Amino acid sequence: MTELNFRRHRRLRSSKAMRSMVKETYLHKEDLIYPIFVMEGENIKNPVSSMPGVFQFSLDMLNAEVDEVVDLGIPAIIIFGLPAEKDAVGTGAFHDHGIVQKATRQIKERHPELMVIADTCLCEFTDHGHCGVVEGEKILNDPSLDVLARTAVSQAQAGADIIAPSNMMDGFVAAIRAALDEAGFEEIPIMSYAVKYASSYYGPFREAADGAPQFGDRKTYQMDPANRLEAFREAESDIEEGADFLIIKPALSYLDIIRDIRNNYTLPIVAYNVSGEYAMVKAAAQNGWIEEKPVVMETLLGMKRAGADMILTYHAKDVARWLEEK
Repeated sequence: MTELNFRRHRRLRSSKAMRSMVKETYLHKEDLIYPIFVMEGENIKNPVSSMPGVFQFSLDMLNAEVDEVVDLGIPAIIIFGLPAEKDAVGTGAFHDHGIVQKATRQIKERHPELMVIADTCLCEFTDHGHCGVVEGEKILNDPSLDVLARTAVSQAQAGADIIAPSNMMDGFVAAIRAALDEAGFEEIPIMSYAVKYASSYYGPFREAADGAPQFGDRKTYQMDPANRLEAFREAESDIEEGADFLIIKPALSYLDIIRDIRNNYTLPIVAYNVSGEYAMVKAAAQNGWIEEKPVVMETLLGMKRAGADMILTYHAKDVARWLEEK
């Protein structure tokens, strides 16, 4: 046989112990952020039909869900609120007794060590379903900043540990940072949805949060999925304005963007494993087309490998259980 000159890469894959020794990327419970949907009413635990395993909770049903999250060792949750009433400016978003504010107080009183992140947006609270103030069918940027800033302060006053503005208005981080500082919340960090695309993967979330736009779409303020360089501009401006974390949303189709932002900036990066990504895996698993656990773990590991420090995912509870099995 002719002598061949080649490298034997398989030597480092020869056993489970060997593979463990050379493993480069790990997924930990501490990486996980779990989304929770809260709503007005009593005795409500509504299943979200397009997101198996995800529910809308009234406050009296919320404690059991949060207790489970804490028991599983998940360190952080993000709260999305569904108000009883909506109006043109999203009053429920910044009201002292809004659903997010009430849920935050309740959770922090019961679990003060749990990190509570408040989603700071208006789409769930406006009757038109857009993330800002509208005039006709135009979404107004600067008037929206005042409402968003007021919402952020109200959430901080309720006890939120982190403010996570998701509206993609220009200047939203600057407006919220100034308002928080003025109100004495200089220590509250901002987890900015810095790079948020106008994605088709959000459909199930709009059912869960009852936040679909009633006219048009969100393409004038969320990013074009075709654009890569725009992500640098968005991230850089948010950093300059005072962001403490950068969210990239969605995650699975934007792993290149996660890597780009990781290579160029040093702030912690959060990958948002969005509702459509979750729903596809769940549907395929329920049909027996894939094995859910290894697919989920591989998917989230890919997000970590791409550069994410944290992953906001509806799979968080299952992943925490699977990690405990190991």
